[in-house]
Amino acid sequence: MEYRLWPLIVGTAVIAVGCAGEPPGPPARQALEGRALIDRSLPSGIADREGWAADIDAAFTALKVPVTAANVCAVVAVTEQESGFHVDPVIPNLGAIAWREIDRRAERAGVSAGLVRDVLQLHSSDGRSYADRIDHAKTEKELSDIFEDFTGSIPMGRSAFAGWNPIRTRGPMQVNVAFAEAFAASHAYPYPVAQSIADEVFTRRGSLYFGIAHLLAYSAPYDRYLYRFADFNAGQYASRNAAFQRAASAASGLAVIPDGALLPHQAGDKPGSTELAVRALAKRLNLGDNAIHAALEQDRTEGFERTAVYRMTFDAADRTLGRNLPRAELPRIQLQGPKITHSLTTEWYAHRVDERFKRCLAR
Repeated sequence: MEYRLWPLIVGTAVIAVGCAGEPPGPPARQALEGRALIDRSLPSGIADREGWAADIDAAFTALKVPVTAANVCAVVAVTEQESGFHVDPVIPNLGAIAWREIDRRAERAGVSAGLVRDVLQLHSSDGRSYADRIDHAKTEKELSDIFEDFTGSIPMGRSAFAGWNPIRTRGPMQVNVAFAEAFAASHAYPYPVAQSIADEVFTRRGSLYFGIAHLLAYSAPYDRYLYRFADFNAGQYASRNAAFQRAASAASGLAVIPDGALLPHQAGDKPGSTELAVRALAKRLNLGDNAIHAALEQDRTEGFERTAVYRMTFDAADRTLGRNLPRAELPRIQLQGPKITHSLTTEWYAHRVDERFKRCLAR
């Protein structure tokens, strides 16, 4: 279910992925010290503390992310925020939430909600109706299993309803399934896959592995973990992109909402406000529309920072304002989703996690 409910400097920790300081010790000693650091950083009272520490340590090792106090506390803070260190947490009123989402999807697809509910009265593999199972579902894993059971029971169900599973963020770090599948396509997943990558994200080891990859396994121009927390909620590089949007707006004089999305979400849509703002600078940048669009298509990669569009837009904005603009900014995004009942934003999420991060470092 699409949802994200998701500066203390310690020593000489570098805020990117790495860490500067004393020369590393022998590998065995480093491994023992890293595991001890993870154990010290975990909150008290969690079930299977040793298992959590082992899976976090394994993910850091597989991803080649340094085990520093700041990196470990970043993971601890996000996991606390997302699940309170529960692998498959119970969600209050999940059945009612699920029905609202089912009705919404039916309306969007032009299908009668009543017809959908009638179909869900069919008996499922365990003898109960799908509707009854939805009513009594307590966790996202249960709800996802109901959906998979339903699509597997009808002809061409899995192909006809591919991508319709409403549980899109999963596990104790609430990792987006699309990110996990894309990351696994380019990086060797270190564990055997019993069913699918999507199903692995429900497990503790899978959610931690892909969650740590999303949070830490990329290079970004940030001087605070706060921006990584915002990116965890809004997508990698969203904070960098929001700062770029602010620069494009300042240089062009056109209004741009710094939401971290440089291009419209739907392919083929008309140019968005960010692209129009950069196009307004085309003569100053000496770049054509095609070159501008090609650069903006790199918005979810480190390579965007090496494009002429990125460098020259910031140069133009810095000259216009007479000062250097920040290269990171919290995206302005209103959070939406079936489980959200209050007005929440990505900025709120990032600061909430940052508070947990600071408390972890203090431990």
